[in-house]
Amino acid sequence: MTGTVYKSTGSWYTVKSEQGGFIECRMKGKFRMQGIKSTNPIAVGDVVDFEVDDNSDKVTGAIHKIHDRKNYIIRKSVNLSKQVHIIAANIDQVFLLITIDNPPTTTSFIDRFLVTAEAYGIETVLVFNKIDTLNEQTLDEQLYLQHIYQEIGYRCLRISSTEKKGIDKVREMMLGKVSMFSGHSGVGKSTLVNAIESNLNLKTTEISDQSKQGQHTTTFAEMYDLSFDAKIIDTPGIKGFGIVDMEQGEISDYFPEFFKLKEQCKFNNCLHKDEPNCAVKKALEEDRVAWSRYRSYLQILEGDDEHYRTDIYNDDRIASDETRKS
Repeated sequence: MTGTVYKSTGSWYTVKSEQGGFIECRMKGKFRMQGIKSTNPIAVGDVVDFEVDDNSDKVTGAIHKIHDRKNYIIRKSVNLSKQVHIIAANIDQVFLLITIDNPPTTTSFIDRFLVTAEAYGIETVLVFNKIDTLNEQTLDEQLYLQHIYQEIGYRCLRISSTEKKGIDKVREMMLGKVSMFSGHSGVGKSTLVNAIESNLNLKTTEISDQSKQGQHTTTFAEMYDLSFDAKIIDTPGIKGFGIVDMEQGEISDYFPEFFKLKEQCKFNNCLHKDEPNCAVKKALEEDRVAWSRYRSYLQILEGDDEHYRTDIYNDDRIASDETRKS
């Protein structure tokens, strides 16, 4: 039988068959012997073949084949640095939720996520949530950040999940697609899902007043069929986002504004770092490229994942995105 993985808990997988039924499946042992260094060889969104075992009290299945993926979102495993974690597979688009101060989302995190999405050809929409909580200063920060990414070409939305502002636009963009919601813990992913489809009633929690960080409410990635011809993948909050398997020479290709300037550089293999007559560095000095984006690029280029994970909430608050170049 063939089906789609709707939930992964690490040892059991909830699979929806082509006939529409759900069955709990395990992975056949041979998958673990194929040198897969992922913490989860099978991910939510995977299309799999499985065999039904109805010899026990409960009908279960055994997954014996994973179909080729059209794409996936992947990052380094935070606890197991030599392994990777596939967040979800076969995605049409990602809604990356961003909050300014409740909790703070750094430009480093945004850029690392976008680079990975670009590498695997996944459209990402930046969703600025909790706009109802913004004061004069944080509103300025939010609009400034939105301007940076809109200039690059990314679609941006401003919403309030709690007050249901902008929700209709999100629903409209989800029609007929598999959408993944991602972001830090506490940015409002589950609240947004509940606002879109209230009968799901996903668990939510409050932000910690002391740390300004969110509490994990979604433990495992899970896909849901919605009532308006759409599917959603709700994911656990992500703290750090380590880049996986990128050669130095290709990283700038996943910064769209850098890629457009690449042919104007003197050297074909320009890394936009120390080389003379670099079009990216020239654009940087002329304010045609954001300094926060260039800083993120250098961090990725230098493989600065450990520093990033340690200082996720301290390194570059959006408020000082480019210290307004002062």
